[in-house]
Amino acid sequence: MLDVTRLHVLLAVARTGSLTAAAKELHYSQPSVSHHLARLEAETGAKLVQRAGRGIRLTDAGRLLAERAAEIIGRLDATSEELAAHVGLRTGRVRLTAFPSALGTFIPKAAGLLAAAHPGLRLELTETEPPEALRLLRSGRADVAVMFRWDDAAPEGNGLHMIHLFDDLSYLVSSTPVGGLADHAESPWIAGCDRCRSHLLDICDKAGFTPRISFTSDDIVAVQALVAAGLGLTLLPGLALTAHRHPGVHVTEVPGSTRHVYAAVYGEPPHPPGTEALVKALRESL
Repeated sequence: MLDVTRLHVLLAVARTGSLTAAAKELHYSQPSVSHHLARLEAETGAKLVQRAGRGIRLTDAGRLLAERAAEIIGRLDATSEELAAHVGLRTGRVRLTAFPSALGTFIPKAAGLLAAAHPGLRLELTETEPPEALRLLRSGRADVAVMFRWDDAAPEGNGLHMIHLFDDLSYLVSSTPVGGLADHAESPWIAGCDRCRSHLLDICDKAGFTPRISFTSDDIVAVQALVAAGLGLTLLPGLALTAHRHPGVHVTEVPGSTRHVYAAVYGEPPHPPGTEALVKALRESL
């Protein structure tokens, strides 16, 4: 493999036409320049320079290598600049995936904070529920996932760094003021996504009944419209009610029903600069 320092020496000799001038330009001793040229000739197996009077000039092989060396060094310099820009967050991208009610509440503020702090950093957003968010993280298709875990849910497994953002209480949503869950064992219920439906079943089971699910929808606007019309009750997290609250519904906090919201990153710290900047913006948005 060619040594970049020796390529710099060859270019200096090509520019100046002498070993002495090249040494002065590079702040090397003349013997050091001669040594680098000799090693470069040994590495390439080609005669690269020849004496020309009091000076020195490149051979055909030397001129060919010097042309390529200029390209190589130029690309290395450009790569160094790009890398410095990436590390300094002057450019690059970071990919975030989050569940719908997060996207409808604090994520836009976090995106704005990130853009203000690092205008050259491009943020890509994807809406996913936690199971899909995990797959995106593990497959390298997302850098940060905003996801949630209920009190009694199993951990997501090894390899994830979970950064706690906040706790999200759950509420019984109804068309009129109501009592506790146990008072509605015979009422029709409206269920949401698979994880939310599973949580609803667990909470109702603890209250001593199995809910009669009459409607299913992931759309919090549609769910609340159904509730407001008197067609059933539902259980919604506070974040979903922050994202949208129908004027015709009443909410009652459900004790013992809390989900914990995290920013998940694959692997242990330190994380890439863009990832760290995004997590910082998420925290500051709350």
